[in-house]
Amino acid sequence: MTWETIRKPATETAAANLSDADRSTWGWDDARALLDGLPGGGLNIAYEAVDRHVANGHGDQQAMRWLGKDGTRRVLTYADLKEQTARFANVLVAAGLKPGDRVYSLMGREPELYVAALGTLKAGMVFTPLFSAFGPEPIQTRMEIGEANAIVTTDALYRRKLSKVRDAIPSLKAVLIAGDTAPEGCIALGPAMAAASPDFICAPTRPEDMALIHFTSGTTGKPKGAVHVHQAVVNHAATGRNALEMRPGRVYWCTADPGWVTGTSYGIIAPLVHRVTMIVDEAEFDLDRWYATLQNEGVQIWYTAPTAIRMMMRAGRDAAAGHDFSALEFMGSVGEPLNPEGVVWGQEVFGRPFHDNWWQTETGGIMIANTRAMDIKPGSMGLPLPGITAGIVEKTEDGLRELPVGEVGELALRPGWPSMMREYLHQPDRYAKAFADGWYLSGDLAMRDTDGYFWFVGRADDLIKTSGHLIGPFEVESALIEHDAVAEAGVIGIPDETAGEVVKAYVALNPGYEPSEELEKDIRGHARKKLGPAVAPREVVFRKTLPKTRSGKIMRRLLKARELGLPEGDISTLESDES
Repeated sequence: MTWETIRKPATETAAANLSDADRSTWGWDDARALLDGLPGGGLNIAYEAVDRHVANGHGDQQAMRWLGKDGTRRVLTYADLKEQTARFANVLVAAGLKPGDRVYSLMGREPELYVAALGTLKAGMVFTPLFSAFGPEPIQTRMEIGEANAIVTTDALYRRKLSKVRDAIPSLKAVLIAGDTAPEGCIALGPAMAAASPDFICAPTRPEDMALIHFTSGTTGKPKGAVHVHQAVVNHAATGRNALEMRPGRVYWCTADPGWVTGTSYGIIAPLVHRVTMIVDEAEFDLDRWYATLQNEGVQIWYTAPTAIRMMMRAGRDAAAGHDFSALEFMGSVGEPLNPEGVVWGQEVFGRPFHDNWWQTETGGIMIANTRAMDIKPGSMGLPLPGITAGIVEKTEDGLRELPVGEVGELALRPGWPSMMREYLHQPDRYAKAFADGWYLSGDLAMRDTDGYFWFVGRADDLIKTSGHLIGPFEVESALIEHDAVAEAGVIGIPDETAGEVVKAYVALNPGYEPSEELEKDIRGHARKKLGPAVAPREVVFRKTLPKTRSGKIMRRLLKARELGLPEGDISTLESDES
């Protein structure tokens, strides 16, 4: 099915941060002008996110509204954040840590996590977030690779997980426990913060000083530690403005956990740089709670994941009825490509489409986006943002060749944007393989249309080759989701003597539907009508849930590994599974 373009009203285009005229003239110098910088050419993410706003007279503005699982609520102003992050920085120094040391977090979405992230950066140290759901082994692996010097966590997480591996990490100098008490050998953060000075002069970091390490899983081997520097804040500022419509005083809700790069780049840094008021919800997804939060907090900018959008779609439009979403001005989607149905559903239920965008842990920030000033082509990534040059390339014997409009190849970017990763920790060869002939190679397959919009096809290793056809799983999954019974779909290729590979689909059903042979035939028939027999799945398998990462990406490689009895690789980021 071809979805109709959603035309932007003139009022939307006029109100957007990025106009067509801006797109042709806007550059990185304009992004740097959004920041204050430090004396002598220094740059520090925490200073740009917190301290400068207080210095410029905005200390009384709300920086964060924290919503606890149990209904408690805390509000932190920018002045509060400045004081708390200063105290945390002083605690780190008192614990013997020095600029450049690596500080990890292992916590849920609690205020102490956000204070720790910014206080670490303020002290000139390097921040690395971990998912609180990680087990001892993935925690140890990441702390060993990053040579962790300190970690902030909770008493419960320390006793259940970290205590089992602490002695195996020789670089570890300090364990900070949120709260007023701590196990032996740890520092209780509550008393330490209370005793620390509320003043701290921001470390004079330089733009190329290491600031963040984000771990990303590969299909094989150990996770990769992608290094980002303080210069990344230039891109966080640019994309917060141009892709997500951030402006001072706006109420903004990013639903991502800071254990994932989105939850740091766009759940901490970019919004605070733009002096918005952030909503931080400690609880996991709950439909009624989310709808109430959008209404009661007056959320104006909402950045969420396709998995959550599909769960809302699965509950039906009636679940949203009776809520007031009139405050919403912009809705963004991130994590994996958003199916066209989700874009259109947003328009029908909220009165606005979801604006999908594309980026990776390695890029550090949004590269390609559907902005508020653009017409939206449902299913498209959108257009490259100002300062970003993207192309579709293929490898030849003579190097890379850029492909013309309409051809599928690897999505590539011209290096040099401020938030580009600077290395994979201890893996220089792996890092070097990500670049060739003046391009960064994303590993994603895509195509570009005549209007310059980019369309995701699939990961290069997810591509299905059957009877001479190259099939991107996303296209098949989107068609399957159009069936009334299908909530989510994951598609893989399995070996076939005649065709090379054939398409096999795994689906989770909407409420009110039960697996049956008749339903399986109906879903396959639906797919054949939409896609044709060469592309449609030969088999549909029902699952209660599909294996997904904590960022919401369906793990097709895991489906394939289990189907073929292959090694599963790194599954430490696995959040949900059919088991």
